[in-house]
Amino acid sequence: MAIAVGTKAPDFTLKSKPVGGDPKDVTLSANFGAKNTVILFVPLAFTGVCTKELCDISAGLGAYSALNADVIGVSVDSPFAQEAWAAKEKISITLVSDLNKKTSADYGVLLDDLFGFGSTSARAAFVIDKEGVVQYAEQTETPKDLPNFEAIKECLGKLG
Repeated sequence: MAIAVGTKAPDFTLKSKPVGGDPKDVTLSANFGAKNTVILFVPLAFTGVCTKELCDISAGLGAYSALNADVIGVSVDSPFAQEAWAAKEKISITLVSDLNKKTSADYGVLLDDLFGFGSTSARAAFVIDKEGVVQYAEQTETPKDLPNFEAIKECLGKLG
């Protein structure tokens, strides 16, 4: 079960491999005091629903920037697989690797087994405010369902 609204968001430092760039660390708390953060957990790179979700978010990234929010996508794939996925699908949000699955577990969204593929992140969305507190938390009923992006934007609009 996903962590609850009102709780302190578990901080993380995860690896990102931007397309054509060097691996770098991405730390959630780097946004504290400056920006709100939307964290999107997706089960696996190169799958249909995950690709649609992150391509749609990438296409509408300006709406999140206008709401003073960074968007970070998290999956259990390696940073190198994420880089290839981002390059192929033109995904422009920051993707980070939860290869050891600790962050997914910390947020309460680690599935034990996804269709026989082993443990992965559930599809989930969190809005973390500038103080590091969870203001929105949603784990979808199934990995095929998308989060409520209108509710996420509404939450961000209230945070400023």
